[in-house]
Amino acid sequence: AIAITEQPVSVSVPAGYSFTLRCRAEGRTLLQYQWFCQHQSECCQIPGATNQDLPITAEQTQLYTCRVNDLYRNVVFSDWVKVEVHQCVARGLPPRLWRGEPVIVLNPTEQRVEVGKPLQLQCAAMGVPAPSYQWYRNGNLLEQHKRKKLWITHAKVSDSGTYLCCASNSHGEHWSNAVDVHVGEGETLPPAECLQLCHLMFVLATGKIALLVGNNCYQHHPNLMAPVKDVFELSRLLEQLGFQVVSLLD
Repeated sequence: AIAITEQPVSVSVPAGYSFTLRCRAEGRTLLQYQWFCQHQSECCQIPGATNQDLPITAEQTQLYTCRVNDLYRNVVFSDWVKVEVHQCVARGLPPRLWRGEPVIVLNPTEQRVEVGKPLQLQCAAMGVPAPSYQWYRNGNLLEQHKRKKLWITHAKVSDSGTYLCCASNSHGEHWSNAVDVHVGEGETLPPAECLQLCHLMFVLATGKIALLVGNNCYQHHPNLMAPVKDVFELSRLLEQLGFQVVSLLD
């Protein structure tokens, strides 16, 4: 006889951020609410949390659920939701007028992995509701990789490429930095020698031309604003590095 009409939603927020979890239900009699939280393996009732809304100031990552019962002792529980708290957030994040859109707080890093060894990339973002994740390699969607951590148990040469992750929620999306992953066999150059080689190749390069293409309008996706700004900023940076730049939009 009790139906939950609005489930609470998971969030991913910085420490000290204040927000509200909501639960709504319908029944034939007066309904009573009670919120519970779980940290690690301990689940406990939150004293005084008997309203439909639960105000929270984020302190640590915890799980929450709401119990709803009527006068006939019928009981239902809401979905368990996760309040993920980021203790260490870069200065200036989130933006002053943050409305819950995804903000990347942890970017993946470049990897050099031997064949057969595990490959792990990690991305994290804040957002209200909590963002979902999607990984890409060389611009191609990786259907099986939809978590913060991309884990490949036994890396193959074909796993080499440029990886990036998209964090999205109902307010929009945010892309991580793109990072290169090299999977190979045998010895690799020490970092210092690799840096010297890269510098030498850069110095010897002549006639440097950069082609930038920013896709802003999509047929089946809301228009994006970032590509216009990104193309402008990258064009200016590459010109300072001596590139001839060709910039195209859509």
